[in-house]
Amino acid sequence: MERITTLHPEPGKSGVNISRQKYDAIRAAILESIRDHGEITFKDLTQEVRRKLEGTFEGSISWYVTTVKLDLEARGLIERVPGSRPQRLRGCA
Repeated sequence: MERITTLHPEPGKSGVNISRQKYDAIRAAILESIRDHGEITFKDLTQEVRRKLEGTFEGSISWYVTTVKLDLEARGLIERVPGSRPQRLRGCA
């Protein structure tokens, strides 16, 4: 099974080694949800991904959303809206 080591947006912190198949499924669901909503809270993002993948995904969807979200931030594909509480996310221009 192919694996990917995720990135972490904070200097000095490292990502984790996860299944490429699970990474790709979560990544696609996150990016689609952000594209559909423009901006979305982290809580709503997790619920959207769960709705999209429930029944087809084995493992903790919330854990994978957190892990892949951090990776996408580190790669510059999504960003946290500065000063937002609760945390809001959007695509990078």
